[in-house]
Amino acid sequence: MTGQDCRAQSWGKASPDGVYAVGARVGWVSVGVDHDTAELAVQALRRWWRQMGQATYPLARRLLVTAHGGGSSSRRSRLWQLELQGLADELQLVISGCHLPPGTSQWSQIEHRMFSHSTQHWRGRPLASREVVIQPIGATITTQGLRRASALDENECPLGRTVAEAEMEALKIKRDPFHSEWNSHLSPRQ
Repeated sequence: MTGQDCRAQSWGKASPDGVYAVGARVGWVSVGVDHDTAELAVQALRRWWRQMGQATYPLARRLLVTAHGGGSSSRRSRLWQLELQGLADELQLVISGCHLPPGTSQWSQIEHRMFSHSTQHWRGRPLASREVVIQPIGATITTQGLRRASALDENECPLGRTVAEAEMEALKIKRDPFHSEWNSHLSPRQ
C-alpha cells in the first residue's frame, strides 16, 4: 500500500493509493479527490478486494498488508487500525499488517513495480484533468506481465477524525511476537 499526493491548478487534488498483489502481478490504484487519510487507504484495499482480490484469491482466509511506516497507513495511526478492523469485520478475513521499518519505504515493491510506470506515462504531459491522471494508470501492462486497474474515489475523507479509547479497546488486535511495533493481526469480530 502506498499513497502519494498530487496537486493540480484547475481541478484540485489527486491522492493515489494502491495495492499490489505480488504473486498475481496485479495492481489497483484508487485516486482520491480529498485528503490522503487512513479512510482513503483502507477504501483502496476494499475496492481492490471487491474488483480484483476476491476473484484472484477465492479461498483466502487472511490478507497480508505491507504498508509504509508513516502517512495515512502509519503503524501509529489509530484511525488506520480502526479502519482495518472494520474491513476485517466486513470481509471476514484476518488482516495481518506489516509495516516497513523506518527509512526503508524506498525499497517498497509497490513503488518500483507499480507507481514508477505511472510517472513514466505522465512524464512531460500536463495533468490537466483527473482522467489524465487515472487513465494511464489502469492502461498499463508491463513486459513482466503486471496488470493494473484504476478508478476515481470521490468519497470525502476529512482530516482530524479522532478515535476514542473505547474504539481502540474494541479492536480484536494481536501484536506479532516478531517486531510487535511493526506487525499485528486483526481478526474479524463476530
